[in-house]
Amino acid sequence: MKILLVEDDKFIGESIKDYFELQGNKVDYYFNPKDALQEACGNPYDVFLFDINMKECNGFELYQEFSKYMDTPVIFITAYSDMEHLEKAFNIGAADYIRKPFEFKELELRIKKLLFSNTNYIKVGENYKFDLKKLKLFYQDEEVELTPNEKYFLELLFQNIGQVVDSKVIKDYIWEDKIICDNTLRTHVKKLRSKLKENFIKNVRGTGYKIEK
Repeated sequence: MKILLVEDDKFIGESIKDYFELQGNKVDYYFNPKDALQEACGNPYDVFLFDINMKECNGFELYQEFSKYMDTPVIFITAYSDMEHLEKAFNIGAADYIRKPFEFKELELRIKKLLFSNTNYIKVGENYKFDLKKLKLFYQDEEVELTPNEKYFLELLFQNIGQVVDSKVIKDYIWEDKIICDNTLRTHVKKLRSKLKENFIKNVRGTGYKIEK
């Protein structure tokens, strides 16, 4: 995922950048909105994160300039809590809005929901695609029969495509409160792989699993 972040609080901006880049994302961070306009406008991004209250050019004005050339969703970051700013954000096309202070995990979840909410299918390789809404896997448009747990496993990996998902996170997501050993998870993955003509599930030793972009 590639993010354009414009935030004039350097501590917040650098912290957001560090958080997302540690997960394998690319974050172009600008302290000055005018620098962002000059250097980043026209480059491809998955999402914009723009602070509203900035000197020289506020986040609303910045997004309106970018939107002349790019159709990229924006999440506004702000300390404002009044309805006037919230209404204005959505009136100019905001996809979402998050108020300071916030947990970085909340911002991450909002971005993922935004990017996947309008996406039915995610493709992997030339022949496979996964329907995120119906949790169905297709090989050359033919559905692959999956168990419920296999669907949840693929849902989690596709929602985090390109990133390693920790084995503990996978076990908690699929089996919730049940205590599951690593061998059970490995057996589960082995059975799923046996149904695939092309193995796109990568094992990251000692950590978890991932699907490459």
